[in-house]
Amino acid sequence: MRNPLPRPREQIYEIRVEGHLEQRRLSAFEQLQVSHLANGETALTGPLPDQSALYGLLNWLRDLGIPLVSVNRLSAKRSKI
Repeated sequence: MRNPLPRPREQIYEIRVEGHLEQRRLSAFEQLQVSHLANGETALTGPLPDQSALYGLLNWLRDLGIPLVSVNRLSAKRSKI
């Protein structure tokens, strides 16, 4: 029997964008903590289940014309089997 591919581990990310985003614009991403920073940026921090979810969020921000400042992986959560 072959070993199944390892499950992707949920990653914790901090994504910074220019400007202060309104909470209502982020309703599709309720798992993210929204922090308005003193420098005028918004930090979105929280778990994303896989790379597809990360790219989905980045594409959504791009489609809204929100300038991206940075993307940082903070840690990985252990996958529950």
